[in-house]
Amino acid sequence: MLPAYCTNVVAGRTIRETCEHVERVFVPVRDRVCPTGMLPLGLWLSARSAEQLTESIGGGAELRDRLAAVGLSIVTLNGFPYQDFHGSEVKLRVYEPHWANTRRALHTQRLADLLPDLLMPGTRTASISTLPLGWRALFSQEGCGASIGIASALLEQTVRHLARIEDQTGIRITVDLEPEPGCMLDRAADVVSFFEHALQPRRGEPDPRRYIGVCHDVCHAAVMFEDQRAVLRAYRTAGIGVNKIQVSSAVVASGNAESLVALAAFSEPRYLHQTCVRSPDGGVRFFEDLPLALSAGAQGLAGEWRTHFHVPIFAAHMGCLGTTQSAIIECLSEVNSWSSSERPVLEIETYAWDVLPGATRDEIGLIEGITQEINWCAQRTSGDLQGKDT
Repeated sequence: MLPAYCTNVVAGRTIRETCEHVERVFVPVRDRVCPTGMLPLGLWLSARSAEQLTESIGGGAELRDRLAAVGLSIVTLNGFPYQDFHGSEVKLRVYEPHWANTRRALHTQRLADLLPDLLMPGTRTASISTLPLGWRALFSQEGCGASIGIASALLEQTVRHLARIEDQTGIRITVDLEPEPGCMLDRAADVVSFFEHALQPRRGEPDPRRYIGVCHDVCHAAVMFEDQRAVLRAYRTAGIGVNKIQVSSAVVASGNAESLVALAAFSEPRYLHQTCVRSPDGGVRFFEDLPLALSAGAQGLAGEWRTHFHVPIFAAHMGCLGTTQSAIIECLSEVNSWSSSERPVLEIETYAWDVLPGATRDEIGLIEGITQEINWCAQRTSGDLQGKDT
């Protein structure tokens, strides 16, 4: 099976814009990758798009059939970005609303309501990825110390909602927290601790771990200098489902003057580019955004630099810079050792094509790049990595 590709690479403020952009980019990709088959997608819907789709007469089934007619199938949803993901400045806004805000729960539950009709007939499980509670500073401050409790309660409410959907449709939908640098859950240990302390089963209630799991983003873990195998095994040991893996790659600098000059070209105003620097003694220093790290680097900051900037997964190098492509290979190797029933959906998520240094920003280049990414990933997977009861 082919890996899915996340559609947050194209703009989608409204459902009309979403459909037009997805078809314009991904139909040509499908023609190149699998001209006689279906191209799997991880669909991103903004809150406005999801609301419009809910209120439309045909709903999710009409969108499913429209995409299926041109060879596209939805296998998962990305529920992380809430509003316009392609505005002039996204930065910290991508983490709002967080999981201590009822709007996040309502949006996620709306996506869950839509998903059964968006899926191809016969699908039994599907994932919705979501933010790892929230950006640490904002999440903690806005909740006045109560944010974890509120988020836990909203997630428990969501679990009950997902259980009702499974009872009604026979489809088990999981909401999967996606650890990210700088967020409340940015390391595997944070995730395990949260599950153990805040998502415990209660008598008479659905088991949270049946419906809440993890979306493992390879780039995010690599930026935090976490070992891919160790992270995935920590989740499994703790009984936490890894229901989706986002196949993504970060940019790496050696820390010398030439590499930092090259890295500065990746500092752009739309997205947040968290950066971690590992010193020769093994210590890791975190910076909220690349410009802050570069300012510290000007004062002398030795070590390896890893920056949260989703670069093409087929690239092992970008000029004098490296990438964390080897982390993808390590992750895929680990997952391929699991039994077929445990393997998560794979979703390539390179959303930053149009802000890459020197990007041409034309659709032909985007189509060719996405095609090359899918082919690269498909060549490095064996067995049925896509399917959990699909």
